[in-house]
Amino acid sequence: MGIIIHVDIDAFYASVEELDDNRIIGKPVVVGGKSNHGVVTTANYVARKYGIHSAMPMYMAKNLCDHLIIKPMRRDRYLEKSREVFEVLRTYTDKIEKVSIDESYLDVTGLGYDENIVYELQKDVFNKTGLSVSVGLSYNKFLAKLASDWNKPSGVMVIRESDIPEILFPLDIRKVHGIGRKSEEKLRNIGINKVEDLYELSYEFLANMFKKSGEEIYNRIRGVDNREVTPNTMRKSLGTESTFEATKNKEELINYLKEFSKEVSEDLIVKEISGYTLTLKMKNEKFKVKTRSKTYDNAIYEEGDILNKSMEIFDEAYEGEKLRLIGITVSNLVDLNIRQLSFFSRRKNEKN
Repeated sequence: MGIIIHVDIDAFYASVEELDDNRIIGKPVVVGGKSNHGVVTTANYVARKYGIHSAMPMYMAKNLCDHLIIKPMRRDRYLEKSREVFEVLRTYTDKIEKVSIDESYLDVTGLGYDENIVYELQKDVFNKTGLSVSVGLSYNKFLAKLASDWNKPSGVMVIRESDIPEILFPLDIRKVHGIGRKSEEKLRNIGINKVEDLYELSYEFLANMFKKSGEEIYNRIRGVDNREVTPNTMRKSLGTESTFEATKNKEELINYLKEFSKEVSEDLIVKEISGYTLTLKMKNEKFKVKTRSKTYDNAIYEEGDILNKSMEIFDEAYEGEKLRLIGITVSNLVDLNIRQLSFFSRRKNEKN
């Protein structure tokens, strides 16, 4: 039986802004583009009480809260604070899997820690970085992540084997890792809304409906998740996308590309990877999906490169129709340090 911890920095970007400017503490704060065509990247918990959430167009956020405080993105500052948090986490274990700039799994199996570790870790991060984290502990990744999300912000939760499955029964099915939007819609159409409803479905039924993911869903709500915490795992791709009210406003669509370029770049840098292939995804109002990819000689990871190349693909592929989804993905990934070494090596050879 493992001991897995999931750590999530609460409203990370907005929390950093509050940390650097205590005048805005207790007020509704979002981070993102200030123009009406901008997008909310992060909303603090005060802003969320107004119904504001990440990926929401900024004009909608302003309509929901007329005294909203909007802070521009400061990527370098967020990366600096993220590194501080991860430095604290590494004092507990080297077996850390970075999920994103503000989220990680720790495997502390066999290190002799008791359940009080979650309180110690949370206090340690706050004392050394000024940031609050929500921490979940359990015996697998699915339950540890679920626990960290249980009573945010500054939440602490332990889910024991004896708690399963009853503790999961009241939860909405969207809380189950592996249930995406399409799967959620299928389940709700047959009256499955809570985990308790889902629990009544047979293995055969779920496997038939969702194939391999059906098997995973069946097992996870019974407390079974065999995924390991894997430090420095090289993913096949990294990207982000957003669904919105259908529009053909080119400025608004480009704004999404700007926000996504920042987000993807930050994730690549935190994970210390870069990629040779960039893919643009678009879905029109009739739900027809179009993807366009380009592979480059040099791996990319910087925000400016990702944005410029996304814009080039967008200009070539976009035909003026109304879109309801747009996204970018970087794939064909390599270790960032290897990429940099090969680049400098090539430059040296060119000079010689």
